[in-house]
Amino acid sequence: MDKNSITGLVLITIILALFWWMNKPSAEEIEAKKRALDSLHQVELLQAKEAALQAAQQSKTVTTEEISKKAIADSLQNQSAGILAPFTNGTQKLVTLENNLIKVTFSNKGGRVYSVEIKDYKTFDGQPLVLFNGDDNRFGFVFTYNTRIFSTNDLFFNIKSQTDKSIDFEIAGTDDQSLTFSYKLNDNTYMVDHEIASNNLGSIFATARGALDIEWTQEMPAQEKGRDSERQYSGIYYKYFEDEVDWLSTAKNDEEDLRTKLKWIAFKDQFFSSVFIAKDALASGFVSTEVGDDTTPYIRLNKAETSVPYDFNRNDKVNFRFFFGPNHFYTLRKHKDLELEKLIPLGWGIFGWINRFAVIPVFNFLEGFIASYGIIILLLTLLIKLVLFPLTYKSYMSTAKMRALKPQIDEINERIPKDKAMERQQATMGLYRKAGVNPMGGCLPMLLQMPILIAMFRFFPASIELRQESFLWATDLSTYDSILTLPWKIPFYGDHVSLFCLLMSITNVVYTHMNQEMTQSSQQMPGMKGMMYMMPVMFLFFFNNYASGLSYYYFVSTLITIAQTLLIRNFVDEKALLAKLKAHQKKPVKKSSFQARLENMAKQQQQLKKGGQSRKK
Repeated sequence: MDKNSITGLVLITIILALFWWMNKPSAEEIEAKKRALDSLHQVELLQAKEAALQAAQQSKTVTTEEISKKAIADSLQNQSAGILAPFTNGTQKLVTLENNLIKVTFSNKGGRVYSVEIKDYKTFDGQPLVLFNGDDNRFGFVFTYNTRIFSTNDLFFNIKSQTDKSIDFEIAGTDDQSLTFSYKLNDNTYMVDHEIASNNLGSIFATARGALDIEWTQEMPAQEKGRDSERQYSGIYYKYFEDEVDWLSTAKNDEEDLRTKLKWIAFKDQFFSSVFIAKDALASGFVSTEVGDDTTPYIRLNKAETSVPYDFNRNDKVNFRFFFGPNHFYTLRKHKDLELEKLIPLGWGIFGWINRFAVIPVFNFLEGFIASYGIIILLLTLLIKLVLFPLTYKSYMSTAKMRALKPQIDEINERIPKDKAMERQQATMGLYRKAGVNPMGGCLPMLLQMPILIAMFRFFPASIELRQESFLWATDLSTYDSILTLPWKIPFYGDHVSLFCLLMSITNVVYTHMNQEMTQSSQQMPGMKGMMYMMPVMFLFFFNNYASGLSYYYFVSTLITIAQTLLIRNFVDEKALLAKLKAHQKKPVKKSSFQARLENMAKQQQQLKKGGQSRKK
């Protein structure tokens, strides 16, 4: 940079410095500017404060409007609720009545039964047996007031009075207006009495069609180890007024519109029931049941809608009863006019008669002397087999006669070719007739025993006497026994091994083998021998999840049958039997009219066949 450039830069700097010094504000000017800025900041703060205040006031106005609207809505609601307004909100209170059998808890919300515990029983895992608890069970009456529909489930009743045996819930208004729910529990009973009474409500309360509508729903909890079996034996039962007891399907979701009068409706578990019983009759009803799967805590969701004639104008009283208890035959049968014992599925027709008039009385008699139910089942089986022994003996003798005639039957089959089936059959039947043998003699005794076998099949899973009773390795004879738990579930079999079921299947295989040896014949259809062994295998799958008491009974019964067969075989001389049959063949045979008609028909068919063959030639 040259000398002239340096001189220019110095001069410019001096000029700028002189300009700044000459234009610099005084101290008074600086203070005045500061005061002006401070005033502007205060104005801005004041404006912001006023804006915030206005926003707050606006918000307060909106909140007040909302509160006012809600207050107006509540006021209108209370006006429509009228005397019920004080009872639409409240605090739930629980009170209890109990006797030596059950403990019943009531709630002032709805004035209803809140929970029921049956004292002498436990769940499969040792917990107190509670039929239902809280909102798992909802039971209420529906009526109209000020064009508004109310359910007693949503109202908070006052506790009017309470003793050790009874409790009264009440909704009370002015002018001696009241709606009262009364409950009473006496000693040594599973019945709870229930009365509904109204006073001076005719001008404000109304019912649809002159009847008080009733709504009842219940989520039925699992109480037993065998959940599948418990579902199968639970459901909804109902009795028509002065008529039969009926029920919904237990295998699937089902519903029914009942348009005739009813006496009672029951939500039934495998071994316990809740039954709503009318003193007179329920007008009609709609019932439905929904099966709960393994992912739900309940086994069924039951619903019932019904009604009972009621008139608030007459200050009516209507009485009901609730049964909360076990499905024990003689306990239910105490109430003969109600036919509650039909809650136990003992089978229809002859099967039910066998259980009601033979098996249950004998079982109950043995209970009075023997504590072990395994021994009781053993003695019951021995008694049944003793009664059936004449049929067993007759069946064996018929089979023995057929076996003694087998050489002669084989001779007929060799002599008459297969294409002459009718002629071969005539010759065989002629042999039987001459020998005095009935080919159906072995089947008929077995058919006569079938009703007892089927009756026992119905009895054991439904018998509460076997519930949680142990015998040998089985901890509960009312459900399956398990000696081994499998790591996975086998389709149609399960995830465990039932030893009683296994023993029953093995004894049936042995008995089938014995029958095959005794009835072997050249006329046996191909493959029939193998099919006979399929039944014991099917038993293995079918009974693995059934009551171990049933499998134990069938096992002992088959074992006794095998022993009886071996015993009879040792006392029957088949050579002497054959000689007796041959002697009988020499006697003249008197044909019955039925046999004569059969032979004439066979001859006519044979002649028609020969005539057809000759025309072809």
